[in-house]
Amino acid sequence: MSEELVKLGKNAVIGKYVDLGVIPKADNIEPLIIGDNCIIRSHSVIYTNTIIGRNCQTGHGVLIRENNKIGDNVSIGTHSVLERDIVIEDNVRIHSNVFISEYTHLEKNSWIGPNVVMINAYHPLCDKVKECLKGPTIKKHAIVGAGVLISPYVTIGERAFIGAGSLVTIDVPDGMVAYGFPAKIIKKTADLSCKTGIKKAKAYEVEK
Repeated sequence: MSEELVKLGKNAVIGKYVDLGVIPKADNIEPLIIGDNCIIRSHSVIYTNTIIGRNCQTGHGVLIRENNKIGDNVSIGTHSVLERDIVIEDNVRIHSNVFISEYTHLEKNSWIGPNVVMINAYHPLCDKVKECLKGPTIKKHAIVGAGVLISPYVTIGERAFIGAGSLVTIDVPDGMVAYGFPAKIIKKTADLSCKTGIKKAKAYEVEK
């Protein structure tokens, strides 16, 4: 780890067998910046040209490529892969075994369940593919359930909810629930009830 290529914030904790400051094939090399109080767990690999905010943490064996901008209080689960040119805003939770493709945007307080895959190319072998790559946009407070596959260019709206195991090929409006393979919009997030019965109000209402 070169001090010129890696800038660690105060109280950052780096686990065993972590590889920081991997140099990509790029014309301009900028340092990897890791903010205060971050925890990077064992066997993780993080490239240069990436900025990670304060109070972030990775699980074990996480890969974070170059040109990523990651906000404060972000958690990235074990064995997740973040390709390059991704924007992740504050307070995002990414669970284990998640794949996030280039040019994806996760807004504040969004929640990504385990084994989610976000892709960015409609025709991967097209000779013009690099001209039209665009990953999904996950808006504020949206929830993406486990095992969901999200197509390129798709927008998941604010406070939307995607049920586990869904294939999302359409935009999901703010505050709506989508589920299925392919996913269809079925109800409002505000109408979801607590299946356990523990909460008497609707699942996403604040009890008074």
